[in-house]
Amino acid sequence: MIVYEYPFNERIRTLLRLEDLYEKFKFFVHQEHPMQHHVALATIFDMLEVAGRADLKSDLLQELERQRQTLLGYRMNPNVQAETLDAILNELDGVSSALVAAQGKTGQNVRENEWLMSIRGRTIIPGGACEFDLPSYYAWQQRPAEQRFNDIANWFAPLAPLFDALGLVLRLLRDSGGPIKMIAVAGSYQQMLQGKVYQMLRLTLDASQGAIPEISANKYMLWVRFTSQGGDLKPKPLEDDVPFELTLCNF
Repeated sequence: MIVYEYPFNERIRTLLRLEDLYEKFKFFVHQEHPMQHHVALATIFDMLEVAGRADLKSDLLQELERQRQTLLGYRMNPNVQAETLDAILNELDGVSSALVAAQGKTGQNVRENEWLMSIRGRTIIPGGACEFDLPSYYAWQQRPAEQRFNDIANWFAPLAPLFDALGLVLRLLRDSGGPIKMIAVAGSYQQMLQGKVYQMLRLTLDASQGAIPEISANKYMLWVRFTSQGGDLKPKPLEDDVPFELTLCNF
């Protein structure tokens, strides 16, 4: 099964972009080859570009607090498992405290590192990080893999609370909706939203169908058009009925 996610606003779009970069970073930083660690470091630079908005940290703190207050309202509900609720509340408190304790602007430690900034400036240029451009960086790449990993981990460490908060917010958002089985007749599906506000759409379908969803949505209507793509050809409209699961998520 393949899950496609579609953000309804720029705020969730930014969080999903950062989550994607974080997954990429986690993969490459745990590899050993210098080229793989180069990708991990370049990904940190990409994170700083996306997370450059000054209000991202405050947005996450406000959302975590809002979720905390909402969950506290379930304490007296006899149908709610107290242990599960307490575990989520403790996680919210821990993540919020760590994010509050993170001083300065996001990635300030990297921005104040002149050596890293010189590397960042060269990586923007295609092929700009060759050994004759950055001999000190080339020398660093020749160090043992464990030492390179520790360096990158230390540079990323101040960013970790932001990504822990981001991951928790997206997890709560994804858990907020339940999947509903749908069928796109002749490859097309429309649904009127009647002004109801959603944050994100999740669409799940069987990979063996070869269907690719093209999604557009606003507060009034949701539209999904399925296409198929083969070889080097452009995707073309799919005329078959396509079963899928639709989840509309909102805090």
